[in-house]
Amino acid sequence: MSLFTEHPRSVGETYLEHMGVAASFGGRLLVAGLACMVHAVLPFLFTKTGSQAITELHNRMVLNRRQKPVQASVNEGFNAH
Repeated sequence: MSLFTEHPRSVGETYLEHMGVAASFGGRLLVAGLACMVHAVLPFLFTKTGSQAITELHNRMVLNRRQKPVQASVNEGFNAH
């Protein structure tokens, strides 16, 4: 169980909160990556998409991360039924 909760707890999130945040970052990176691949072939398209995505994600992850107290319960946010 700690494999699923140790890291999320270390950043002040439950398992489910962390899953949502990580999935939103992954989706944004996929879209930005596809735009960069198109830009590689057609350099007049998506000229700022990659750098804007990196800036946005850096701001969300590093600069503006909300700091919540570490959760006391290992099982919080993870339904083990």
